[in-house]
Amino acid sequence: MTVPTPPRPKKRLGQHFLIDPNIVRKILSVAALCPQDTVLEIGPGRGALTRPLCEAVSRVIAIELDPGLAAYLTQTCTQYTNLDLRVGDALEFSYESLPQGTVVVANLPYYVSTPLLFRLFEARNRIRLMILMLQLEVARRLVARPATPEYGALSVLGQYFADPVIAFTIPGTCFRPRPDVGSAVVCLPPRNNVLGNSTADEAFVQTVRAAFAHRRKTLVNSFRDAGIGLSDIHTALDMSGIDPRRRAETLTVSEFMALTEALHPA
Repeated sequence: MTVPTPPRPKKRLGQHFLIDPNIVRKILSVAALCPQDTVLEIGPGRGALTRPLCEAVSRVIAIELDPGLAAYLTQTCTQYTNLDLRVGDALEFSYESLPQGTVVVANLPYYVSTPLLFRLFEARNRIRLMILMLQLEVARRLVARPATPEYGALSVLGQYFADPVIAFTIPGTCFRPRPDVGSAVVCLPPRNNVLGNSTADEAFVQTVRAAFAHRRKTLVNSFRDAGIGLSDIHTALDMSGIDPRRRAETLTVSEFMALTEALHPA
């Protein structure tokens, strides 16, 4: 039987295929999968990770945007009856349909990594663990601490919805074609019911984004620019024990939670 030729990478889709089996083994080690697990893989590409996943768990749901790659996987993975291959945009996938306790293992396309992260955060009650390959810059922002250059809205929101840890970094030589940026694998166990419900979560996101909308401004000025009344701002800051002269980049996640509850009382 003739082995199909894999499709060439498409630059417009940000395709960089993992070629190092050692990295695949390290990802599987970090994931610590069980035979009964269901895994969601976003962007299976040529299947370097897909095949080992199929051998390790009971079901692999793989979402591939590129029809050519999906056809290649269909032809080359016929032995894996537990592979559920979906052709489509991961941003449009119904993550709420995932089985409870799903493990997400993904090499996220770097140009849509942030919106995909938030889709996964929204469905975190269905997800036991996320093992994501990300651009190194994004990984560092996810784990950044207050008052550091990398700390921003993504840091606060990522640490509110999960407990991100950089597992290891990956050199560009492990991909074809070689990317211009560094990569890292991040382990993100979700944090559920942080403020109690989806309405509170939405209020938290709004508060954080308003605070960071003008990074160099004080919290008072940032919230005033977001349309919040000055008296409400000062009352909320006073209730939270936060100096109104501080900037968003100095606040911890806990302080943002307290500020959200003060600005958006139940």
